[in-house]
Amino acid sequence: MSFAHRTARLILRSWRDGDADLFEAACNTPAVTRYLGGLQTREEIDASVARIRASEAENGFCFWALERQADGAFLGFCGLKRLNSAGAPEAMLGAPEIGWRLREDAWGKGYAREAAMAALGLAFERFGLDEVYPITMTGNAQSWGLMLRLGMTARPDLDFDMPVYGPHVTYRIGRDEWTG
Repeated sequence: MSFAHRTARLILRSWRDGDADLFEAACNTPAVTRYLGGLQTREEIDASVARIRASEAENGFCFWALERQADGAFLGFCGLKRLNSAGAPEAMLGAPEIGWRLREDAWGKGYAREAAMAALGLAFERFGLDEVYPITMTGNAQSWGLMLRLGMTARPDLDFDMPVYGPHVTYRIGRDEWTG
C-alpha cells in the first residue's frame, strides 16, 4: 500500500524504508520529545515506525510521514490512528485519534495546521469517520492551542493520566463540526 496526499505545501505519505533514519534525525531531539517521554532509543524508533506501518496496513490510515513539497525535506508526521494509549478511558479505546509531530525548525510556519486540516479532511471525506480525538499532555500548550484553532472542543470528561507521560487532555471534533 502506498498513500500520498498533497496540500499547498506538504505531502502526507506512506512511510518508506529509510524514513526511520530521517525521523530519528528530525524528531528525536530534546525539544521535540519534551512532552513525549524524552529521547527514544533506535529500537524504540524502529518499533514506532513498525506500529505506524501496521496501522496503515490494518486501517488504511496512520500517522503519515510528512514532507515539504518545495525541497522534499522530512518534517515529521501527521495523521490518524486508532487510539490505544495506556490509561485512556475504555470508551475511547479504538476511537480515531489525530496526531502530529514536527521537527523543531518546522514549528511556527503553519505546517502542523495545514497537515492536520488535511488529515481531518481525509478522516471525514475519505475514511468516513464520524469523529476524531486528539490527545496531548496537559502542559503542551502549542499542541492543544492548535486543537482549538482547528475548531476542536475540549473533553475534560475524557482527560486521563498516561503511565510514564502523565496527565493528558482530550479534544474532539465531529464530522458535523468540521468546516475544512
